Amino acid sequence: MKRKTLRMAVVVMMVAIAGFCAGWCLEQSSVTSSMTIAAEEKEVPVYFVETDEKKIAISFDAAWGCERTEKILDTLEKYNVKATFFLTNIWLDDYPEMAKKIATAGHEIAMHSVSHPHMSQISAEEVARELDGNYQRIVEVTGYTPELFRFPFGEYDNKSIDVVRAKGFYPIQWSIDSLDWMESKTAGDLIDRVTLGLHPGAIILCHNNGTYTAEAIDVIIPYAQQQGYQFVPVGELIYRDAYQVNRQGIQQKPETAEKTTESQMTR
Repeated sequence: MKRKTLRMAVVVMMVAIAGFCAGWCLEQSSVTSSMTIAAEEKEVPVYFVETDEKKIAISFDAAWGCERTEKILDTLEKYNVKATFFLTNIWLDDYPEMAKKIATAGHEIAMHSVSHPHMSQISAEEVARELDGNYQRIVEVTGYTPELFRFPFGEYDNKSIDVVRAKGFYPIQWSIDSLDWMESKTAGDLIDRVTLGLHPGAIILCHNNGTYTAEAIDVIIPYAQQQGYQFVPVGELIYRDAYQVNRQGIQQKPETAEKTTESQMTR
């Protein structure tokens, strides 16, 4: 009877020791995972700029079509607005004369890749080729030296952002998406999305060949101007040095970033 009791005590003790070891290993594994996540913190592009000035930027991605671009340019000229056009090589090759016209009108030309791939799904070397080829083609066609880059589909990862920054370019996203590429959206839908979302430092995303884009910006631009907003190209909106981009993609001056709490910095 005593031997049986002793055996049970030993078993209980062994189970307790095993449980302690398992818990300790799990805790260490959790700590290691947390350290790994912290070490691999996600990089983000500039979604918008933190500023007290009522400055905003309107931008147009060009990857398909051109028949509506002329009307967009006419509308921008009507309100004396300079915009930023993110051009792909597949668009530049089809519409070089329109690209020249955009540059001649005084708009900012920016990069949007050679072939509009999913940048997070290709290697760093391929990302570099997309950037280099796009840069060279823009210079050849328009004579403009681009400094900004927007990821196709808005998709990015640390690798692709690192390549963009290593080449001295600024990765740019947006804070207001007009959704003008969606055929189901009316001009009214686009107008509501943009005007209701306006804020200082905003970067507005449109496309050069959206069905109702020209019609919508003919309302959006004067409305924003009446609210005291000034339109500038993205390159004039962003800070060029001495800045920090927080986890929400807000580009901040260093003195502002220092005052931002950890909770505010978390996406």
